[in-house]
Amino acid sequence: MMKVVLVGCGAMSRQWLDAARQIDGLTIAGLVDLDAERARARAREYDLTDAVIGTSVDAVLDQTKPEAVFDVVVPAARREVAFSAFAHHCHLLTEKPLADSPENAHAIIEAAHRAGRIHAVVQNRRYVANVRRIRRFLDSGAIGKPTSIHADFFVAPHFGGFREEMAHVLLLDMAIHTFDAARYMVAGEPASVYCQEWEPASSWYRQGSSASAVFDFGDGKVFTYAGSWCADGFRTSWEGSWRIVAERGSLLWDGHDGLKAEVVASGRDGIIDKTQPIDVPPLDASDRVGGHLGIIKDFMHAIEAGTEPETRGSDNIKSLAMVFGAIESAETGRRVAIAQETQ
Repeated sequence: MMKVVLVGCGAMSRQWLDAARQIDGLTIAGLVDLDAERARARAREYDLTDAVIGTSVDAVLDQTKPEAVFDVVVPAARREVAFSAFAHHCHLLTEKPLADSPENAHAIIEAAHRAGRIHAVVQNRRYVANVRRIRRFLDSGAIGKPTSIHADFFVAPHFGGFREEMAHVLLLDMAIHTFDAARYMVAGEPASVYCQEWEPASSWYRQGSSASAVFDFGDGKVFTYAGSWCADGFRTSWEGSWRIVAERGSLLWDGHDGLKAEVVASGRDGIIDKTQPIDVPPLDASDRVGGHLGIIKDFMHAIEAGTEPETRGSDNIKSLAMVFGAIESAETGRRVAIAQETQ
């Protein structure tokens, strides 16, 4: 049995609680929110009749003494929740992004290390089946080493609430998913970025709803990102739309079920090399999938086995560094070097 306190009972908490109730041995011992009625409503919705409800993280942790904390608060509150969790000897699984600033990200990771607690981030796009398939396919060398990775993200959600008032909203709140998936799929180590943000006349966001960025991934790999949160019409998947170009072919993924690849064949059609389709193998039995459910299960396993989860904070900070590098580039108008974080 593992007792957990969930902090932050907004709309995103439903995904966490939907996953949690599918896991045997996981008990939600407490719910914390600045709005106690919202926490009580969530408890009623999920039949958490024994959960302690409160507005103070420390008070609920004192009362419940859980093994772990689920952090689903807004990014600006993440450091405070993390410090409370570690002070109460709890492991911590947090919603993305890891933190709202580089300084807070490093502070949280250092606090986890000092406390000897496991700290991981819900970077759930890694647990999408086709992301796993793409990584395995590229690792096989079937089309050679990747040379460029291209991702488009065009969705127009009307969230309301804090997102529409955020600065750098696309980069800080959403692009981390795409950046982390790109880094994972091609085993890239971000070295630098040039980024531009803009606000279309039709935007309902305060700042940063649209952005374009070019990353140097090292080892001859470049990653380009183009995205908007106010692009009506022909929307992409929430996973984005991808093209990965390699030495001997290319791979396309529409972000849904459309995944295909071509490899260079013998001969040419005029001045163009011939290509032929090549199968992208199905999931391997060892591939970990399942979004929030898969990540929570891995987090619990890491606690029980004393191992480090894949989305540990000390690795995820590399993806977050891409976000903050892109923001700095957009603010300064210059190319920005990305520090090589150590795990």
